[in-house]
Amino acid sequence: MEKILNYINGQLVEPASGKYIENINPSIGSVYSLIPDSDASDVQKAVQSAQASFPLWSAIPLEKRASILNTIANLIDRDLDKLALAESVDQGKPLKLARAVDIPRASANMRFYATASMHMSSESHLMEGEAINYTTRTPIGVAGCISPWNLPLYLFTWKIAPALAAGCTVVAKPSELTPMTAFLFSKLCIEAGLPAGVLNIVHGLGNKVGQAIVEHPNVSAISFTGGTVTGKTIAATAAPMFKKLSLELGGKNPNIIFADCDFEQAVSTSINSSFSNQGEICLCGSRILVEQSLFDKFVGEFVKRTKELTVGDPLEESTRMGALVSEPHMNKVLSYIELAKKEGGQILCGGKRITISGRCANGYFVEPTVIVGLDQQCRTNQEEIFGPVVTIMPFDSEEEVISFANSSAYGLSATVWTENLKRAHRVAHQIKSGIIWINCWLLRDLRTPFGGMKQSGVGREGGWEALKFFTETKNVCVKL
Repeated sequence: MEKILNYINGQLVEPASGKYIENINPSIGSVYSLIPDSDASDVQKAVQSAQASFPLWSAIPLEKRASILNTIANLIDRDLDKLALAESVDQGKPLKLARAVDIPRASANMRFYATASMHMSSESHLMEGEAINYTTRTPIGVAGCISPWNLPLYLFTWKIAPALAAGCTVVAKPSELTPMTAFLFSKLCIEAGLPAGVLNIVHGLGNKVGQAIVEHPNVSAISFTGGTVTGKTIAATAAPMFKKLSLELGGKNPNIIFADCDFEQAVSTSINSSFSNQGEICLCGSRILVEQSLFDKFVGEFVKRTKELTVGDPLEESTRMGALVSEPHMNKVLSYIELAKKEGGQILCGGKRITISGRCANGYFVEPTVIVGLDQQCRTNQEEIFGPVVTIMPFDSEEEVISFANSSAYGLSATVWTENLKRAHRVAHQIKSGIIWINCWLLRDLRTPFGGMKQSGVGREGGWEALKFFTETKNVCVKL
């Protein structure tokens, strides 16, 4: 059975404790590898390594840093099939999804920031006859990057690429549920010639490794993607230490469908935005709000297509939905379906754990589930489920649906379907979410800011926002 290793000071090493955690393949429900059960002593070694390498890495010419990051991207492209298979096995997602989305995006993240780092500019302000001010940006130091389990390598590189490109050194923790591609990535970094200590990857549990990274006095910034409850814990620890924080947290995203929409596009895209990656994407549109005059038609067609989705072995080409990431998470999703019934919801399709024949008979699979008849304020409509479960509700007016959309404590993303340009702008302006898609979903430009409002997070990632986060701004005033 393969042992995953930590990556500290350029070496693959066992945890100081010598202990390991079982890593389960969610599609078959059994252990297939072992994860380091690291602790604060491993984090201490990683931080010391990152501190020691920071002066050299931050002083390396931008072109050299960019060249190394691009080499890593090339190696990701070379190992596309290997990494996609590892991601599918580790997380439960369909192999074709990992091959088409997750791994190519990881490569794109590395390339984007490799190039972007060479195009950052400084500002100058002339005080005529008195002085000139110029502004510089310098890397913040050692950055802590903690990534989630739903899009493992995709979101891992989304954090470390801008940090490395900005000249920071990094101590990173991938999720203990999906560590495999981060382990394989560490091998690619060694092959690419990334200097020792620039990136350190410490595997293990959040309350031991993640907390040690957050509370370490020599980690200057924390970039975290994950649940809102964990985000609050991180903020409570880091804020009194005056660390920079970027928190990308949960979502309960509205998918608003007006009667004048392009019906075919709205239905087909809504199927994707509801059930892609088993609904385990923070941007999934889990609350579908449909104008009353279109409600029955939309529900009928949406349910029909949902029933046609193939849930099965992630390695099969025909599979549209794979396994949920773990047994506890599967049980959480199923508990919300039971809650929806108690709250008066009607299950139109799905609602149960599904047994797959063959090698996946013990996997963690749940049917795609569609629920109607619920009140906007019920827990099912207010709390993040993070699985293949959507609710569909009618609305009568633009004002009403905006109120519904904003009723959640979250504010990550929203989708609006309408052919009325004025309405599209008007509604987008009034929805309290950080990302609004009009007549599309998950159409991402890496130059744009990414993040949420309210309990969906603090700060923004993406584009210049990420590079600014990992740097400190300094103004120099020179008297003329």
